[in-house]
Order: sequence, then C-alpha cells, then structure tokens
Amino acid sequence: MRRCSRPSRISGESVSAPRARRLPVPSDPLFVYGTLTFPEVLVELLGRTPRLDAARVSGRRAARLPGRVYPGLVTAAGAVTRGAVLRGLTAAEWRVLDDFEDDEYDLRPVFVHAGVSAHAAWTYVWTAEVLAADWSATAFASDHLPRYAGRCVRWRTGPAV
Repeated sequence: MRRCSRPSRISGESVSAPRARRLPVPSDPLFVYGTLTFPEVLVELLGRTPRLDAARVSGRRAARLPGRVYPGLVTAAGAVTRGAVLRGLTAAEWRVLDDFEDDEYDLRPVFVHAGVSAHAAWTYVWTAEVLAADWSATAFASDHLPRYAGRCVRWRTGPAV
C-alpha cells in the first residue's frame, strides 16, 4: 500500500518512477473524488494546488474501504459521485499521483459533468473489496485530514518514521 501510509521506501524506489503503463498526457483532466479533492493533500503531494473544477460522475459511488481512511470509486447503478476535475497537471505531477495511488486503483476514462458541460476525464477506480457505506468527505476532514496530509509529506519526502 502506497497511499500516504507506506512504512518505508524500497531501496532505489523513486516517488516519481512511472508504473509499467502509459499515463495520460499532461493536458488530460483527472476526476478526483476523495482525499485529492482537499487542497491540503494536493499541496503536500505536488507542491501546489492545481485548478479544481467541481464535477460529478454518474453510475459510480465513492465507497468506504476496509481499514482505510480514503475511498474507492466503484460502479453503482443510480449513484452520483461529486468531486472535482484537476486541470493543468504536468507529466511529473501525473507520475506523482499515479505512484501515490494504491495498486488496487486502476486509471480509467470516465464521463464527467462539470456545470453545464460534460466531457471525458481520467479517474482512479477501485478494484478490490469495498464496504457498503459511502465515504464521507466531511468525516474525513474532521477526523483524519491533518494527520493524513502530514503522512503525505513523509511519503513524498522520504521514509515514514
């Protein structure tokens, strides 16, 4: 598990080393729906807060995950997940975010609604077990955000202590 909870780096591992898959081009938008909607997390991972536009995805829900404080996006008929579209990511930032996401996430295209427009974007969908309950951004912010952002700093800068 990598997501701000990696106990230590594997010798020689680079935070920005790409996975063995092709990442989107920097101009592609990324739909985020969980911890990446919080500027406090983005600034710790990327050193800045990219442009965030409110958006939603239909037919998917942000599910709570067993033993984790962040959500996973899964298919759910009739569901709507609110989040944001990140725009203007650099190639290096795409690599950081891809490294940040657990192996259980898969980068896939989705159709997002932002205001009165709709367009394609990428998002990370969850491929493992989920809980029946939906994830709550409000509960995350009140119960976990400061500690989680601190863990993101340690993930980005070196081994956790």
